[in-house]
Amino acid sequence: MRRADRLFQIVQYLRGGRLVRAAQLAEWLEVSGRTIYRDIADLQSSGVPIDGEAGVGYLMRDGNDLPPLMFSRDEIVALVAGARLIRAWGGAGMARAAEEALVKIDAVLPSSIKLRTDEIEIHAFAPEMTPEVQKRIDRMERAAANRQRLNMSYLDAAQQSTSRTIRPLGLWFWGKVWTLVAWCELRDDFRMFRLDRIENLEDTGETFKPERGKTLTDFYRCMEDEGPGRR
Repeated sequence: MRRADRLFQIVQYLRGGRLVRAAQLAEWLEVSGRTIYRDIADLQSSGVPIDGEAGVGYLMRDGNDLPPLMFSRDEIVALVAGARLIRAWGGAGMARAAEEALVKIDAVLPSSIKLRTDEIEIHAFAPEMTPEVQKRIDRMERAAANRQRLNMSYLDAAQQSTSRTIRPLGLWFWGKVWTLVAWCELRDDFRMFRLDRIENLEDTGETFKPERGKTLTDFYRCMEDEGPGRR
């Protein structure tokens, strides 16, 4: 492990006000206690707010957090690629957040690494995405987070339209299609709805509470056992 990576790991272990002994850090990082003492001293001298002493332990107090010191090249690739995918395939709000995230990622990188973001030739294009579907992704994400019961008209695979009252639970992305995992009150069961087949969507003004047998955890259990219906 490079020394810079080791210093970063020490900061991660000390976040959140946890008291950690030098011997424990040495074991986790597979170095000597002497190396840990030297690293701690270097971090303290550079302004990292680490408290403690040898034989007692070290901690970084709550509220004294730091941005990441660095990213490896693979981490930069993963972050940039993920942000570009969301920018292309996510909701409108997600796309704006992904753009802001790329700016923040670039801001915390050392100048020696910063230029590499422009050299990552991973791009995503989504001509199938429409502004309506993008807005719907954001709306469904908020509805699931806030546990909002919704009314909708849905066009199934047989081109039959039905009116549903649903409890949004989560979103799945299948490469080109977003689906909503929900509890359907019409079918009294879990259903997965393609967002591009939703015709009309209305907020009922009501929220729902998690009920045994109707949560996202229960849905995953159903998927493992037999798989729920999807119409």
